[in-house]
Amino acid sequence: MPKEKEPGNSFLKYSGLGLQMVATLGIGAWLGIKLDQYLNLEFPVFLITFVFVLFGGIMYQLYRTLNKD
Repeated sequence: MPKEKEPGNSFLKYSGLGLQMVATLGIGAWLGIKLDQYLNLEFPVFLITFVFVLFGGIMYQLYRTLNKD
């Protein structure tokens, strides 16, 4: 007989994943802003690049996590 998962465990797993996603994007955006300021760039190249690359990585990680369940 398959073992049923506890609903609290699932909640903790996905809320932790959500917090990790927000923290990763926040740190990436902050680093992008600081690098753009340091290099005196008028257009936020590193901010946009970091956010899009990290968002793609986060979506890939989310896809792998959801397919594992």
